[in-house]
Amino acid sequence: MTRVRSNKPGITNFRADYAKPADFCDVFNSNTEVLYRLAFVLTANHKESEQCFVSTVAEAFREKAVFKEWAESWVKRRLIENAIEIISPTSSRNGGKRALWSARQREMPRKCGIDTVTKLSPFERFVFVMSVLERYSHWDCSLLLGCSMNKVAQARMGRCADFQSWRRFRESMGSHSAV
Repeated sequence: MTRVRSNKPGITNFRADYAKPADFCDVFNSNTEVLYRLAFVLTANHKESEQCFVSTVAEAFREKAVFKEWAESWVKRRLIENAIEIISPTSSRNGGKRALWSARQREMPRKCGIDTVTKLSPFERFVFVMSVLERYSHWDCSLLLGCSMNKVAQARMGRCADFQSWRRFRESMGSHSAV
């Protein structure tokens, strides 16, 4: 009996490279503005968004078990998890003081999509960003937020479904497809 060998690499030849600090540096250097906007939109103020961003950077440099190809998505997910810890969007507290994104910009004050999104309640804001902008499933959202999928679906169908807010927000984010 003759055995035919496949040209496909076997599992024994598979080697995954893990992200090193330089890989995380690349992620933060090439995505600083996008990641900070994500943190701001979730926390709705600059102080907490800076805290969220800095803690994500610190955690990235301590992390040893992230595949190199997954470094960027790991950073975004960790940033979202840190924002959840800071804001507690499912709790009954209102969250911290809201700030305007446009107030920090040098441009003329205008109706800013980011400001429209930050006016949502913390829970609605997190559901909007996670499910619509970052394309997390209702299941992922419910796991991260610690609530039912039904509650996520209701929030998404409610005020989060406002197409005008979404369109203005996407326009204010520029040409980036992700936050």
